[in-house]
Amino acid sequence: FLSSFLFFFFKQKTAYEISLGLVGSEMCIRDRYQRRVHGDSINLRMGKVVKCQRKGKGSIFKAYTIGRVAPAKFRNLDFAEREGYLRGVVKEIVHDPGRGAPLAQVIFRDPYHFKHRTEYFVAAEGMYSGQYVYVGKKATLSIGNVLPLSAVPDGTVVCNVEGELNDKGQFARASGTSAVVIGRSEEGDKVRIRLPSGDRKTVPAECRAMIGVVAGGGRIDKPILKAGVQWHKFHAKRHCFPRVRPVAMNPVDHRFGGGNHQHLGRPATISRMAPAGRKVGKIAARRTGLVRGGKDAKHFDMQDLKQTFYFHQSHQIAPKKKKKKKK
Repeated sequence: FLSSFLFFFFKQKTAYEISLGLVGSEMCIRDRYQRRVHGDSINLRMGKVVKCQRKGKGSIFKAYTIGRVAPAKFRNLDFAEREGYLRGVVKEIVHDPGRGAPLAQVIFRDPYHFKHRTEYFVAAEGMYSGQYVYVGKKATLSIGNVLPLSAVPDGTVVCNVEGELNDKGQFARASGTSAVVIGRSEEGDKVRIRLPSGDRKTVPAECRAMIGVVAGGGRIDKPILKAGVQWHKFHAKRHCFPRVRPVAMNPVDHRFGGGNHQHLGRPATISRMAPAGRKVGKIAARRTGLVRGGKDAKHFDMQDLKQTFYFHQSHQIAPKKKKKKKK
C-alpha cells in the first residue's frame, strides 16, 4: 500500500493535470479556470478579463457628461443665412466641463416662427455678453460673426471651420487655436485653409467659419504643480491617470506583463484582427523603428532624385590612367 501511494504521489503529471493546477502568472490572461463535469456536459468558468477588454464596453470607464452644457455647433443652415444674415445676441459666456474653450450662449429670433432659438457657439477671443453676433452671407467681417468661406478674404484668421456643408463646425475648435484662409480655386468653389497643426486642407467654399481665435488660449501655460490637479484634468474626460506601464503589470492584467525583468517578451506589433485581450501595442503598424535621415531625406521625391542623378553624372570624375612602366 505504501509503495502504491508513493508511486501515485511522485509520478509524472500529465498536461491535463498540470493545466488544472496552473494559477497566477502561469495562466497568463486566464487567471484560473475550473472544469466542472456534470454528467455529459462540461461548464468552463473563465477568470479575470483584462482592462483593455473591459474598457471597450464602457461601464465605469465612461466620462461623466451629466454636467455638460451643450454641444458647440452652428445653427442649422437655412435660406435666411444662405442669402442674407441673421442677428443674435450673446446672453452669457459659460464654462463647459471637460472643454478648454468657453461657450457663448447666443439667442436668435426664429425667422419662420414666433419663438427664440438658443445656440451655443465656441466663444472667440473678445466676445462679451450683450454683443450682437451676425451670421450669414452678408454679415460683416468682425470678431464673432459667422460667414461662409466664399465671403472671407485670404489671410483672415478664422476658427470652428466646417469640413462639409452644414456639419456645424469641425476644425480649430480647441482653446487658443485658429485657422487661416490661404487661397481658393479659380472656379471659386473650393477654399484652402491652414489648420492649427500646419497642414493644409481644401474645403467647399460654402462651408462656414467664425471670425477670430478661440478663447482660452493661455490654458496650457499654467503649470500643473501637483498630481491632484492632473487627476482632475484627466477625470473630466475619463482619461487614465496615473497610467501604469504595461511591463510593470502581472500577466493576468496585460499582454506585456510578467517576467523576472520588465520587458515585452514578445513583438510589440499586433494584427488588427486580433482579439480584444491581445490587441495592445503597435496595432497594424506599417513600419517600426527609427526614421533615419533628416527632413530632406523624409520628403525626397522623384524630381529631387533625378536632379541628384544628373548632377553626379555631370560631375563624375574620370578615373586616372595608370602610367606604363618603362622597361
